[in-house]
Amino acid sequence: MGVPRADNARIDPRRLWDALMDMAAIGATPKGGVKRLTLTDVDKRGRDRFRSLCEREGLTVTVDAIGNMFATRKGRDPGRLPVLFGSHLDSQPSGGKFDGALGVIAGLEVVRTLNEAGIETDAPLILCNWTDEEGSRFGHSLMGSGVWAGVYSLPKAYALADTEGVTVESALDAIGYRGTQKAEPFPADAYFELHIEQGPILEAEDRTIGIVTGAQAQVWYDAVLTGRDSHAGTTPPSARRDALVGAARIIDLVDRMMREKGESGRGTVGQLQVLPNSRNVVPGEVRFSVEFRHPDDATLLGLAEAFPKAAQAIADENRLSLALTELFRITAQPFDASCVALVAEAARRHGMSAREIVSGAGHDAVYVARSVPTAMIFVPCKDGLSHNEEESILPDHAAAGAQVLCDAILARANRSL
Repeated sequence: MGVPRADNARIDPRRLWDALMDMAAIGATPKGGVKRLTLTDVDKRGRDRFRSLCEREGLTVTVDAIGNMFATRKGRDPGRLPVLFGSHLDSQPSGGKFDGALGVIAGLEVVRTLNEAGIETDAPLILCNWTDEEGSRFGHSLMGSGVWAGVYSLPKAYALADTEGVTVESALDAIGYRGTQKAEPFPADAYFELHIEQGPILEAEDRTIGIVTGAQAQVWYDAVLTGRDSHAGTTPPSARRDALVGAARIIDLVDRMMREKGESGRGTVGQLQVLPNSRNVVPGEVRFSVEFRHPDDATLLGLAEAFPKAAQAIADENRLSLALTELFRITAQPFDASCVALVAEAARRHGMSAREIVSGAGHDAVYVARSVPTAMIFVPCKDGLSHNEEESILPDHAAAGAQVLCDAILARANRSL
């Protein structure tokens, strides 16, 4: 018998889909989505399931100090740097089945395919499950990959707390996923991440594969507007210091600033807490999130400079105090040309319709790319809908993305040095 050829590696579409549905059952919601908030008992169940499946395939699973999981498949040459791939298993509070999970489960399918075919790679392979990509519980998206990449410190991440006062550190301990491995970059040859597009472009153009060339810039804020609680029935307009009215005007400002940038602009207020939240009390405090995104660094910088001043002017006009905290700022991140080319070549080889695309969303790949040559693969989602329980993709598209992922990994892991 000859040595199995890497170009014969074909993923099993049915096995992939069944594995996606099995993971979707963990934290399943009545409307068909998932609620697998990071570092909760439900997240632990997903992590435990992932670990068990990896170990069943002969992978060695390690966990770092921020809870990132790394499942390693040995290569023929232990001196070669590993090829990384994966995504995340945590979700939004009312998330879909595929956001993040597709990249992790498709990575597992790649491993199963190689094992089944008896295919070895020159370089080791490492399948990654990054902690808290979504940021929906502790307020910092890309937390696990951000700590790993050195964007912010482990103590800072440990101190983050959810709305109940539970810290990241205590949550990691509670589910048993504060690992002993250092949360820092280790040498790697490349990183590939498969993800749903989370936008409408691929579906609208009837394309199967998005060849992601990079990700757009972002800036996130926490805002607190403080006025004065007062009786809704007895407080005349001249005496009101209504924090909710001020917040509404700042939210409108965010929308207007976004629309001024055309179809490439993004501006969102996604969280809002009104205090004291009583129907007959003029609100004295409002806490809310603000974010802007744009593919161009200079445009994002302009938004980041203009917004705080304009928001402060609204607060002053309404006799309110404004505390605006910039949580983080991410510059536009181009991906590695050689890795992107492998994605394009894989799509071409299989006759898949494809186009280059810039990611509108943040992904772990954005931070990993600061240390490791990186590329992403997108597949369409119905109506471009994501962060929603109705998020949906076609099984054929999931399989196509997994096949491109498999081919790109093999090409990189077996390349001549």
